[in-house]
Amino acid sequence: MAHTLMENRNGLAVLGGVSQATGTAERDQALELIDRHRGDRTRRITLGADKAYDVTDFVGELRSRSVTPHIAIDGHLSKTGKPRKTAIDRRTLRHAGYAVSQRCRKRIEEVFGWIKASAGLAKVKFRGRARVDAAFKLALAAYNLIRLPRLLEATA
Repeated sequence: MAHTLMENRNGLAVLGGVSQATGTAERDQALELIDRHRGDRTRRITLGADKAYDVTDFVGELRSRSVTPHIAIDGHLSKTGKPRKTAIDRRTLRHAGYAVSQRCRKRIEEVFGWIKASAGLAKVKFRGRARVDAAFKLALAAYNLIRLPRLLEATA
């Protein structure tokens, strides 16, 4: 199963889901979450993601949806010793917002770590996508409840 998560500016996990694991499941799920989240709004947004999302087709889909991709660059070398090609252009890397997005992305990875360690989803004991999805969303809700006091403290 592939897990995808979207976080709002306050640090709460607002959307998440589970999909059947394929080679492109996480990227497809991310596009679906963006479409569901945006609705009819046309304001440009950014998407921070890890290097698995550094694919030309995915970046093109984001740009067609008015989403600026703040994706980590896969800086590994290929088998021939050449640096891997990246779909992220240099103008995106120049902006200070790119560095901020990469720092915020760390918080998302912490959510997945908490879900695996504390919520007990490192090895899912359920069968079927609907049950795994329900367990994942319940774990996201629990994580939000745990973070809520700290977030309220910060705004006070």
